[in-house]
Amino acid sequence: MATTITIMAITRAMDTTMLDDFFIRAILAGVGLALVAGPLGCFVIWRRMAYFGDTMAHSALLGVALSLMFNINLMVSVFIVASTVSLALLALQRRGALSADALLGILSHATLAIGLVLTAFLTWVRFDLMSYLFGDILSVGEADIDIIWGGGILVILALIKLWRPLLAATVNPELAEAEGLEPEKARLAFMLLMALVIAIAIKVVGILLVTAMLIIPAAAARRLSRSPEIMAVMASVIGAVAVVLGLVFSLRFDTPSGPSIVVAALLMFVLSLLPSTGRRATQADSRRGQGDAV
Repeated sequence: MATTITIMAITRAMDTTMLDDFFIRAILAGVGLALVAGPLGCFVIWRRMAYFGDTMAHSALLGVALSLMFNINLMVSVFIVASTVSLALLALQRRGALSADALLGILSHATLAIGLVLTAFLTWVRFDLMSYLFGDILSVGEADIDIIWGGGILVILALIKLWRPLLAATVNPELAEAEGLEPEKARLAFMLLMALVIAIAIKVVGILLVTAMLIIPAAAARRLSRSPEIMAVMASVIGAVAVVLGLVFSLRFDTPSGPSIVVAALLMFVLSLLPSTGRRATQADSRRGQGDAV
């Protein structure tokens, strides 16, 4: 049904300027992000790491500030900062001084505050803070699309290689370690993949909405899937459909593109809650042992 709605929406847009080059580029960028965010979002839900996703997303503003301050590539700067935050979290957790949620709260708000303070000092640079916070997908260029799809392919290939150890560690970390799957290394690799996706997602949906694109499509797919692999594929499809619906709605009614995409994803999640899919969700959860194991 969602696919039919998407096709109808695109058809209605044919008589407008919606299919100009900028719209096609926006769709390509958004779909590229959705395809890779879906599988990653599944692990975020299975591992209950939504707060970790927020922390890394908030740290992206510090990456933006450093990028503007030292005139370096935005995505490279965000990736470096997000990766550093991930490594800092692992190091602090091993010390055991504070709980994981307390450490995430400290890192999240500290990096966000430092980023905002640094941007206040950038008086010689003109930039639109709102575009970084909520994305500016309609302004993506061909170079951005190349980066999004190139980075997305790397993430997908890495996930395919890490799928078994990540899934095993999600279900039972001790058993995964006993089988020699090295769950700690898989967890570190997963965090770095999250950092890469957040870096490439900044221009599409922005700092404040990137976590929503990771979580909401995966949450909708969970109620429609009977296996982890199907859930990962469904999350990508739902995310891609949400991108198209959100962009069409944004251009037709002149609403912000990033938030419109997230609202479209939310609508699809609400549809997944309908009673007709509830029974299938119960069956899927009973057959799937990994969902709430961690």
